[in-house]
Amino acid sequence: MADDPTTSGLRADADERERAPRGKRGGAGFALLGAALVAAAGWWWWSHDDSGREAAPTVADAPAAAPAPAPPVADAGPRYPLQEPSPAQPFGSGDIAGALTALLGQAAVATFLHVDDFPRRVVATVDNLGRAHAPPALWPVVPTPGRFTVEAGADGEAIAARNAQRYAPFVRMVAGIDAARAAALYRQAYPLLQQAYRDQGFGDRYFNDRLVEVIDLLLATPEPASAPQVQLTQVKGPIAPERPWVRYEFADPRLESLSAGQKMLVRMGPENARQLRRKLAEFRAQVATAAAGSR
Repeated sequence: MADDPTTSGLRADADERERAPRGKRGGAGFALLGAALVAAAGWWWWSHDDSGREAAPTVADAPAAAPAPAPPVADAGPRYPLQEPSPAQPFGSGDIAGALTALLGQAAVATFLHVDDFPRRVVATVDNLGRAHAPPALWPVVPTPGRFTVEAGADGEAIAARNAQRYAPFVRMVAGIDAARAAALYRQAYPLLQQAYRDQGFGDRYFNDRLVEVIDLLLATPEPASAPQVQLTQVKGPIAPERPWVRYEFADPRLESLSAGQKMLVRMGPENARQLRRKLAEFRAQVATAAAGSR
């Protein structure tokens, strides 16, 4: 399974850009402030650069991972119901690129997002954030540039501090989003997302409930005291892999056991993760009004 790019939290961005079709770039602000936003920031493929290694700090133990939330019960009704959008303001899939451009600007849309088949990308990505694996084919965000680098130390290799710089432009863009405006757009486009969620096989389950569950999981992501150590996954067999850099995983079993969404927050660096968690908390406050009797 080591050669399957969906089976580990540590992979190579450059290789993904070579394999995945680009499609039309774009998206909508509600995805950025949903769990898909954070997932995209951390899931970008990693490439190992043997030429640059630095002394690695000692890695402190991370807290035990919180279990992934259970799927909502289909017939219990929404736990976090959204206000229905006004019929006077219909929102179709063709409105997505324009809505995001109005919220984020054309440059951000062109740089960071995919808009083709956007509702399906969002619901699939959000759901997978709370699971062990998150296949990249449906990410709503394009891969980040640059290569993954490690630091060599006495106890092994750790994530290089400079990797955080690769995510900084995306994080700055997200940090500048008005959560209230993004939530208003999310509510307006929600019928499209709910239908896409049904089409993915979730029946009558309520997508916003799953979004809030995954956001809560991401907000509970542990923060290691220093750079996490990584190691190459061992491949059993007589044929050595041509690209060993795509096989990195966390050395700490507790970090490796985190959900896909939590792993990406850990590997993008503590300051980037804090900024994204703050924005997620703001967005959650806008969309997570509990139904009467649900608590």
